[in-house]
Amino acid sequence: MKKRIVFVGAGALGGYVGGHLTRAGHDVTLIDPWPEHVEAMRKNGIQLSGTTAAERYAVPVNALHLTEVQDFVKQKPVDVAFVAVKSYDTEWATLLIRQYLAPDGFIVSLQNCINEERIAQHVGWGRTVGCIASLIAVELYEPGRVKRTVPMGGDRHTVFRVGEPHGRVTRRVEEVAEILRSVDSSKVTTNLWGERWSKLVVNSMRNGLSAATGLFGNQRDALEGPRWVSIRLGSEAVRVGQALGFHLERMLGMEPEVLARAGEGHQDALTEITNVLREGAKKRSDDQRPSMAQDIAKGRRTETDFINGYVAARGAEIGIPAPTHAKMNDTVRRVERGEVKPSPQLIAGW
Repeated sequence: MKKRIVFVGAGALGGYVGGHLTRAGHDVTLIDPWPEHVEAMRKNGIQLSGTTAAERYAVPVNALHLTEVQDFVKQKPVDVAFVAVKSYDTEWATLLIRQYLAPDGFIVSLQNCINEERIAQHVGWGRTVGCIASLIAVELYEPGRVKRTVPMGGDRHTVFRVGEPHGRVTRRVEEVAEILRSVDSSKVTTNLWGERWSKLVVNSMRNGLSAATGLFGNQRDALEGPRWVSIRLGSEAVRVGQALGFHLERMLGMEPEVLARAGEGHQDALTEITNVLREGAKKRSDDQRPSMAQDIAKGRRTETDFINGYVAARGAEIGIPAPTHAKMNDTVRRVERGEVKPSPQLIAGW
């Protein structure tokens, strides 16, 4: 029998992954709180696109409003629930789907940031799995339409990394990794926490910076001032992660120690990381922007407290300062509240 798969959150990432799993023949239900988005998916399917014409699909999907989830009581229990909401919505999303899980059902955090502990608080560690989506860059740009703005990973880059909190390889994470290969390259990791922090490093370099400045990804990495702030953010995040004991992975061509040294002013490391960032910009479309910048453009709440704010807070706990993260978190919050408009001038002189 097919596994029953549910996505709580069918926005950019949930919609993209859930749409492709549906296209591959999996039993998928998409749940989302945005009524117009759900209705668009019901009427026209989910419209998926990428950086090539071959990645364009219109996929009929089973899309539900939040208010319709109660009908699950009459249906087959859920085997795998992907939570793909913003970090600040993690707990209610977990509680929503918890009561409909099969006896051996579990929840996969397919999110930015580090949310496994929030999920485990409500379902237990035995029902909690993590999945990092590395270098996927997707955007829900209008109801029912999701675009990917970087190339497919394939053999070049493993996009999905699925892991157990305890680090052992289990049958269920192997099954999730196999399911996700319908979308892009996937693997099981025994280093969930190191992978999570490594992704957090990358997000902390890009998301808040683009949200605060209004710069798209390629603009951010091409301009010397923003790029230097980005590198310092990455450096501080690496040092906090190392002090916490995480084994950090290579990040989009950047070795953690080299990135840390670059932000500390070592010229050889700075040259290497600068070149990596410039080369990366050649592989993205010019309309690529991180999720936090998308949120600001849409007038939505951001995840800044769970990215830059989180790095600053964890650093403060262990005595490793991350002042650039604290400043970035404060700046994004000011933009979010409407006190200032996004502008590169907000980071001038940092």
